[in-house]
Amino acid sequence: MAAPRLGINVDHVATVRNARGGTMPDPVRAALVAIAAGADGITAHLREDRRHIRDGDLMRLKRDITKPLNFEMAATEEMVRLAMATKPHAACIVPEKREERTTEGGLDVIGGHAHLLPSMQRLRDAGIRVSLFIEPDEAALRACVSLGAPVVELHTGTYCDAVAHGETAKAAAEFDRLRSAARIGTALGLEVHAGHGIDFATGELLATIPEIVEFNIGHFLMGEAIFIGLPEAVRLMKEALAAGRARAA
Repeated sequence: MAAPRLGINVDHVATVRNARGGTMPDPVRAALVAIAAGADGITAHLREDRRHIRDGDLMRLKRDITKPLNFEMAATEEMVRLAMATKPHAACIVPEKREERTTEGGLDVIGGHAHLLPSMQRLRDAGIRVSLFIEPDEAALRACVSLGAPVVELHTGTYCDAVAHGETAKAAAEFDRLRSAARIGTALGLEVHAGHGIDFATGELLATIPEIVEFNIGHFLMGEAIFIGLPEAVRLMKEALAAGRARAA
């Protein structure tokens, strides 16, 4: 059974750069290092307030990297236009609130159906694969099918937070939700990805769910890179995902 793909989110290299201004550290350089270390793709989230990734970063990533670029974006006119101009491999639509520190949960794909559909259609027409970042919920998965999304990314943050805080029962329940959602999504014909809050230990456990074919991980790995270097952090995460998948075989 093949190990899941690993996408590296380089947002927080840009966070460090922007804290002081200037051009260093460069998120594009981080992307190239991650790819050389074995990353299967690169993710970048261009937020409305440009708190980390900037427009120029996105353009340079598309130009310079040799692996697929996954553009995380809100379903706004501005972001759709930028995606169509950049032509990333994929666009993952996520909820976005100006005041949040990081993405706090999945999209409302049920109540937001009418809002999401036009943006998704324009992205598809431009040849961009669309994914939707959602909670591990059957109703949300079925809404994604009705929207015509080929890919979903399951929000793993609640599970990872429960593990981090030693909430054993909650962690077990959330893991079961993720496992069930991955199975249902696959049965519905969706390609299932996962991301948010994942570290080496939770990555290995989540990789035991064989239906999850890709993980997108950023903040934890950039934190680890401070101490052990980015190539080693990527290598260890790839190793953890492969070990988890081997346990599922």
